[in-house]
Amino acid sequence: MLAVTLDARRRDAQNGAIPVRIPSATNTPLQPPTPFEPSRDAHPRAGAETPGAPADAGALHGERPRPPEPTAARALLAAAITTAAVTAASYAAPKSYAGTLVGLAFLAATYWLVLRYDEATIRAHGLSLGGVLEPAPLSADRLARAALRAVAWAALVAAIVFPPFWLGYRLYWGVTSPFVLRPPSADEIAAQLLVVALPEEAFFRGYLQSALDRVFPPRVRVLGAPLGPAWLISSAIFALGHVLTILHPARLAVFFPALVFGWLRARTGGIGAPLLFHAACNLFSLTLASGYVHAP
Repeated sequence: MLAVTLDARRRDAQNGAIPVRIPSATNTPLQPPTPFEPSRDAHPRAGAETPGAPADAGALHGERPRPPEPTAARALLAAAITTAAVTAASYAAPKSYAGTLVGLAFLAATYWLVLRYDEATIRAHGLSLGGVLEPAPLSADRLARAALRAVAWAALVAAIVFPPFWLGYRLYWGVTSPFVLRPPSADEIAAQLLVVALPEEAFFRGYLQSALDRVFPPRVRVLGAPLGPAWLISSAIFALGHVLTILHPARLAVFFPALVFGWLRARTGGIGAPLLFHAACNLFSLTLASGYVHAP
């Protein structure tokens, strides 16, 4: 249609109908393109929310990203993969290294799921440990207050739980011999704190219970602790993992101390107190086992 119109105008011009000059492509000067003028909103200020921006857009500016919104499927899948990896490590590794590999697997999973993200995420999962695991500079005062609070809570719960456990231990095993105190060594204490309690509490109470709490909000309070389905689910998965690594039904009994660990996590807002109480439970059991001669 354009070609027909131009031909008609050329004929009219040749016949003198209208004086018009038809520019050609060869003699028309090229106009430079209009430069892009960015608006004031093209580069939003640091920390500002940009509509449609991904959750980890802050990582482009050196900030730690934010995690995706938790879902039940994502949390349970993470628990299944981690439990499978831990179980495989416990069977494949030499016995003297199996415990260390299991602990590293739990810590690696916790880092990937929580600790690589921003400070708010770490705090929301109770994994600050007085600021030790946060990217911000460490405050000695805050660390001391958090440590004292964790020790106080762990000691209080131990004072309530250990005496009836001691009595039940004697009755269950039919102990008749006197108790001989054989305190755990420094290596045993360090192993229970750093290789067993820290990795397990970081994953089960730090990540799993916290993530499931977002999906299934707590609906009741038990002695001041907000608890819900996440408390029971994470404790059940904790017990299942113990059975898978050592195939014995008695291992399911760890479900009950896991409830106490989960209660401490909810009551104190962090994993410091459950970590210390978890290690204390293991050490107390070892002390009782080494201090008594069991009846046949």
